[in-house]
This record gives sequence, structure tokens and C-alpha cells, in this order.
Amino acid sequence: MKKTLVITNHSYMLWQFRRELIQELMKDGEVAISTPFVGHEDDFASMGCRMIETAVDRRGMNPTTDFQLYRKYVKILKTEKPDLVITYSIKPNVYAGYACRRLHIPYCVNVQGLGTAFQKAGLAQIVTWMYKIALKDAKTVFFENERNAKVFTDKNIISETQKCVLRGAGINLDYYEYQPYPENDAVHFLYLGRIMKEKGMDELFGAIRKLHEEYGEKVVLDLVGFFEDEYKEMTEKLVEDGIAVFHGFQEDPRPYYAKADCVVLPSYHEGMSNVLLEAAATGRPLITSDIPGCREAVEDEKSGFLCKVQDTEDLLLKMRKFMDLSRQEREKMGRCGRRKMEQEFDKKNVVAKTIKEIIKNK
Repeated sequence: MKKTLVITNHSYMLWQFRRELIQELMKDGEVAISTPFVGHEDDFASMGCRMIETAVDRRGMNPTTDFQLYRKYVKILKTEKPDLVITYSIKPNVYAGYACRRLHIPYCVNVQGLGTAFQKAGLAQIVTWMYKIALKDAKTVFFENERNAKVFTDKNIISETQKCVLRGAGINLDYYEYQPYPENDAVHFLYLGRIMKEKGMDELFGAIRKLHEEYGEKVVLDLVGFFEDEYKEMTEKLVEDGIAVFHGFQEDPRPYYAKADCVVLPSYHEGMSNVLLEAAATGRPLITSDIPGCREAVEDEKSGFLCKVQDTEDLLLKMRKFMDLSRQEREKMGRCGRRKMEQEFDKKNVVAKTIKEIIKNK
């Protein structure tokens, strides 16, 4: 029996998107999970995982705090003595990667997206250097789209033999069942996720205001998720003006997908958008940015529309095109999206491919 140690910075995300993988790992032996305790740690414990509470400053870049995190990972690894370590998100990838290299413990890394780190020149150089050191001995580095993998190989962060590109986390087609297309009096565009600049909120809020000027009460924007402070006033103003309905964070997004006519995500960068996979599996058309991590989920003009990134006018154009479709055409788009999820993104296949890579490293 083998011991696998999973290291992440958020138990909620691990539970939402990786619990099926954890279940498979448990068939081969013990699974311990190092994570901040912010939700779902009890669910993993109920599955039989041993939970190790590990605080992680997800956004800060304090060298002292980060060095303490590295030392914490070294201590956990010495105590647990795992046969294999699997890491998720940048700080576990880097600092647990350092620790695994030092202690000669096999490890696999998941790069779930490049985020802002590779968008800013100075920061990109630092992160590239840190990743080169951390991933040097990684057995496999998993990516969620080909473009992200190419960045890492082009920058010589990893070798071609280390990379493995998955279809994101995949989508559980039993949990996200196809739902009959709604019969709404108004067209409901749904945005689900954090209300923040990098998700395209400036463009979405600008486009929906113009669309509302043209169509009035025939169009509604449903917002599900937390807003960052800079968007509090703008969100409240959209609600006050009768343009949007703010639903706050929701543990179960399925009812909101079911009630939506179309899901919109004008993001600036993604690893692989789980929101798009969930919405398409539910049978909802998509409007999203023509970027890696989003375009893979859409057949343009068939299951949705791709728009130019950071382009309010092009986003508005695609939303207008959707408004001009009949209900039957919209429903057909949704069914096309569901078929795409069945053919390309079934979580069972993604988990099987992941396990195959992991097994060869144990």
C-alpha cells in the first residue's frame, strides 16, 4: 500500500474539482491532504483522507512568510514520508517542489493556469526562475491547456518529457446533468465566478449596460459569486438600475446554470474554465474570450460565441447575436455544448489519464 500526499492552498477547490481523483488514489493506499482548513476538510476526512491543517498566504509575496511555508512543508514531508506528492497552485507547486527535491521524494505538479504572474515582465522573470528550480525533478507536470504547457517548455522551465496536458479537471457528467432549456420572459445572461477585473468585469458591465439600453427588461444579468471591493459600487449600481440580479456566492451552482439562457465569461486568462465546462454540460450556450482555457470549451457559432479578449464592443456584438437567436436556436446550441462535453471532457477519462501518469511515477 502506497501513501500519497496532496498539497494544495484551498480545500474548497480541491473538493469541487478533484474529489473523484482523490477517490481513485485511495484505492491504491493512504491519502493525506495538506491544506488550509477553509471548508470541505471534514468531507475529505469522511472519505478516509487524513487532513493536515497548513496555513497558506495565497496572495502575499512576503519572503519571510514564504520561507516559513517552505520549512513547514519540509517538516510535513519528513513526518509523513510519502511515496508520492501531488501539488496544486503556485505556492505549493514552488515551495513543496523545493522541499521534495531536497528530500528526494517523487512529486507531480499541477499548473492550473498562469494567472497574472506571467503577465508582468519583472514578476514573470522571478516566477520563471522559481519554477525552474522547483520543477527540475518533478516526475510529471500537468497542464490544463496546450498554450500553458508551451510557455513552460519554451522558457525551459520543464522538458517535453515532463509535461502532460489534461482536459482541465474534466466534468462530472452525472453531477452536471443536461437540464431542459428554460422558458424565460427575459434573456438571462449568467456570470458565475469572482467579480474581478481579470475575469472581464469592466467589459461585461459595459456591454450589459449598452444591451439594456437597447432591449430594456428583455435582458438580465445574473451575478453569482463574491465581488472584490473595487466592484462593490458598480455591482450595486447595476442592481439598483434593474440591469442585474446579484445572488452572492452559492455552494451549488447547478440551479443557476439551469435557469440561465447563456453563460458569459470574458476572462483575460484561464487554465481551463470549470464554469464553462459546467455550463456546457448543463446544456447552456457560452459566450467567452478567444483565449487558451476558454476557447477549448466552445465550438464557435455552434455551441456559443468566442469574443476578442478585453474588447467591450466585440463582447457586445456577440451578446447581440445571441439575443437575435430564436429559443430553438439557443436550445440547439446548448445541446451541441453538452455533446462536446461528453465527447471530450468526461471526468472519468481525465481521472484515468491522470492516474496512469501517477502510477508510473510511484
